[in-house]
Amino acid sequence: MFDVTHIAKLARLGLAENEKEKFAKDLAAILEFVKKLEEVDVKNVEPMAQAAGLENITRSDKGEKREEEIRKNILGNAPETKDGYLKVKAILE
Repeated sequence: MFDVTHIAKLARLGLAENEKEKFAKDLAAILEFVKKLEEVDVKNVEPMAQAAGLENITRSDKGEKREEEIRKNILGNAPETKDGYLKVKAILE
């Protein structure tokens, strides 16, 4: 029962006595399952971060050439421009 009370306190959860008993049983079942996992022989298994073999797919961070007409249209709709670029308020000072 101490473990459940301590964990609930760490998680800032208020538990009634009947909830503490229920969660004590649930926690015991979880810990029993972990014990079973500890029995598995993993000596010849390589550590891995995930099992599906997925990889992040990212594009290179390169600007794209725009047609002059599109560029002029974009700059023409901007409230302020400077030297052919959009002028925006500084966010870092």
